[in-house]
Amino acid sequence: MSESRRHFHDQLSELLASLLRMSSDAETAVSQAVEALLTRDRAKANGVIAGDKNLDGQEVEVEEECINLLALQQPMGKDLRTLTAVLKISNDLERVGDHAVNIAESAVRLSESRMMAAEPELVEMARITKAMLADALDALVRRDAEAARAVCRRDDQVDELHKSVFRIVLTHMMEHPEHISAGMEFTSTSRNLERIADLATNIGEDVVFLVEGKTIKHHAEDEAGQAP
Repeated sequence: MSESRRHFHDQLSELLASLLRMSSDAETAVSQAVEALLTRDRAKANGVIAGDKNLDGQEVEVEEECINLLALQQPMGKDLRTLTAVLKISNDLERVGDHAVNIAESAVRLSESRMMAAEPELVEMARITKAMLADALDALVRRDAEAARAVCRRDDQVDELHKSVFRIVLTHMMEHPEHISAGMEFTSTSRNLERIADLATNIGEDVVFLVEGKTIKHHAEDEAGQAP
């Protein structure tokens, strides 16, 4: 291996390490935000909000390093797929952080509103969404395409729970107008969890692309399997 090639792979390894640190921070932000919401922990929620600048900065650094390697090294094949996947995943992780902030902001407002318990469906939705994100990131670390596909298959379950939460909370608000403010925060949280699940699915799809060079977005893999 030439010296320039070895240097490129060292830089690529450092880039992947930066992405993994970013993924850990994004996962922690979601867990902390959900916990703050369910326990009405205003201090924890404010910690999530304050920490978002760190994720934003990490995304900028990863993006700049990706562009630098693309411009100077002009990689091909798997190296090009890796850089493309890193760019997309870092953007998805930054958006995960934004949705965690939205949930944390709801937690702050809920700490000041009339008490209303979170519906079991919302709690289950949060559990599945956090697991999807954790499993997608684990699949990235292990370069496990099948585990990534399993993450993608769970997205429909979160979508159905999101619909259920909306119906249940809407009915509750109609019956108890004094809980309208709290109900709006729970529906907002449900929407943000649904979007985090979508982003976990995106990461899973990017892992498959990284490992196998296959595009499975928009059910492309299913359609290819049905072709005559």
